[in-house]
Amino acid sequence: MFGPMTFGVLALIVCAGLAGPLLSLGGRGLVPVVVGELAAGVLVGRTGVRWVDPGQATTAFLSAVGFAMLMFAAGMHVPIRQPGIDRGLRRGAVAAVAAGAASVPAGIAIAAILGGGHAAIYALLLAGGSAAILLPVVEEQGLLDRQPVLTLMAQVAIADVAAIVALPLVLQPSKAGAAALGGLAVAAAAVALLAVAHLLRGHPLVDRARQASKRHGWALDLRAALLALFGLAWIATRSGTSVLIAGFSAGLLVAVVGGPKRLSTQVGGIAAGFFIPLFFVVLGAKLDLRAVVQKPSILELTGLLVAANVVVHAFAAALTRQTPGAALAATAQLGLPAGVVTLGLAHHLISPAQGGAVLLAALVTIGLCPAGIELLVRADPAGSG
Repeated sequence: MFGPMTFGVLALIVCAGLAGPLLSLGGRGLVPVVVGELAAGVLVGRTGVRWVDPGQATTAFLSAVGFAMLMFAAGMHVPIRQPGIDRGLRRGAVAAVAAGAASVPAGIAIAAILGGGHAAIYALLLAGGSAAILLPVVEEQGLLDRQPVLTLMAQVAIADVAAIVALPLVLQPSKAGAAALGGLAVAAAAVALLAVAHLLRGHPLVDRARQASKRHGWALDLRAALLALFGLAWIATRSGTSVLIAGFSAGLLVAVVGGPKRLSTQVGGIAAGFFIPLFFVVLGAKLDLRAVVQKPSILELTGLLVAANVVVHAFAAALTRQTPGAALAATAQLGLPAGVVTLGLAHHLISPAQGGAVLLAALVTIGLCPAGIELLVRADPAGSG
């Protein structure tokens, strides 16, 4: 049964998080790591043996830090500084707008079929993307110099940013004014940090400090990035908006400024090594997958979200003369569905069963992404663009 947070419970959560890489390794890399982390959370949480209490104060706070770190990593992966990204910007922007427009009637249709509302939430889920999922896939295959891939990356980056910004407003339209003001406060602070970063860039004292940090392992770049992240998160919580905006803004800040490769490695160590797995384990612990299996309408929601996602992005790809492979790759999602479930459960806007359906649909799209890239490469094997 549920109990207080102890080092034993923390060790259990870390152990549960290991299910992600172990399952991925067993599936020869075909199974996303997040699948194992969520599954382990389901096992130790409300659906399973109830050893981890996702509502316990310390657990909830650590999970919130993990959520902020997830959005921070997502923001860092937006390819703002990617060479050639501007060449695909126009077509990618058109595709992102087309997908967003098509998502509205699709979201309304899903809500009408299920009879439970949430049309705006469904539309937002269909319109979003995930540069954090797509970028590593295309980098691994060495495709970032191809024009179709640059167009696809531009489309997903635009959809990613727009959906993350819109999420707090869509989930709580009655508090849209307060959320917008909070978002503006976070954005203003992020812009101020960007100005400071540019002002200090190349300063002899800063260069000496960074060189000393590299020699002695002080991780000053990481400390500065975390200071920006937690400072923006504090502003977000004080101004009544979500740490989602703070995390994503801090990540975008790092993406714009740029940084040494060791910064990505260090962020990966602290985020992917502890906080993000903890977040997904705790998120899995919140879900009620018994209801997903027992209620046909919940399974139907999963299927409808996946099917509509493919149709929406196929329409956008056809309109902008992209290949079907690009459409499949653009469906990949992770941070946005996690944000919808996290904030939706926190504000009692969706049920644990609906949250499970949303995450299951997201996991299917993660599996579609590599298949879409493979189709894209087959359609343009020589990289002619």
